[in-house]
Amino acid sequence: MFDDFDIFAAVVEQSSLNRASRQLNLSQPALSRKISKLEERLGVPLFNRFGKRLELTEVGRLAYTYALEQRQHRAKFLEAISKFKQGEPLSVTMGASLTTLQTTLPPLVNAYMEQYPAAELKLITGKTHEIVTSVREGRSEVGIIASATDEAGMRCVPLFEDRLRLVVAGHHPLAQLPRLEMEHLTGQPMILFSKGSWYRRMTDDLFQRSGVQPDIRMEIDSFEAIIRLLPTIKAAALLPNSYLRPELLAGGGLASLHIRELEMTKRTTCMIYREPGDLSPAARSLIRVTEGVFQGGLPPVP
Repeated sequence: MFDDFDIFAAVVEQSSLNRASRQLNLSQPALSRKISKLEERLGVPLFNRFGKRLELTEVGRLAYTYALEQRQHRAKFLEAISKFKQGEPLSVTMGASLTTLQTTLPPLVNAYMEQYPAAELKLITGKTHEIVTSVREGRSEVGIIASATDEAGMRCVPLFEDRLRLVVAGHHPLAQLPRLEMEHLTGQPMILFSKGSWYRRMTDDLFQRSGVQPDIRMEIDSFEAIIRLLPTIKAAALLPNSYLRPELLAGGGLASLHIRELEMTKRTTCMIYREPGDLSPAARSLIRVTEGVFQGGLPPVP
């Protein structure tokens, strides 16, 4: 029936059985029979006929819309098949924890789509343990998480190491101190990442070990929101170094400050995937690009 819809669309676009028959290389009687058979299958007329003039019925207009959609879907399908024959991946699903989504994904996605512009990259987000489960159960082929895992049947490839940094507005009193210690954060207004992430667990452990009790003003699960709010409420935040690109700090009038104890907050961001035998060609391509992007650590600032 799809061929009949193509023929029907040609008649509509040529506004004439005669012109459509020439375009399709069909005799006019054969073309008329095909249109009549299509109407019989549908059980409704597609044209009102006024001598040689054809006018679409209401159902005919719906049928023409459907024919155009089928034409577009077929073209997209054939293009995908062509790309596949040329060795380009079709579709791959990646899982990323919410925190790594904000630090790791932008340069990776840019590199992947630049190399494979016809590919379709689907993204699943969640907490680290949810992404591990997603990869294990096959809902994601590749995962990016802010920790290592030793799951059986799964590869875990370290991409780069990350640490926390203290971030404040450039005019904040803490930015004026020649040397910062953890004790300076006691009673300090702070914005912390929401509970449940490794960043928050690491921050809470750090405060507990150091005997620090900050004044927690907000808990937010967006690095961007935290960055925007820091100057407004005159607060400080502990954020991953991987997110603190120079242009981001400069654009927001922010300062990234070092505290010796923050060296203990090291965390390794990793790529995970099932054993290679279970991977699609698209997943293999994504893994190769990811390894290339993060070879030697974080990619340079664009």
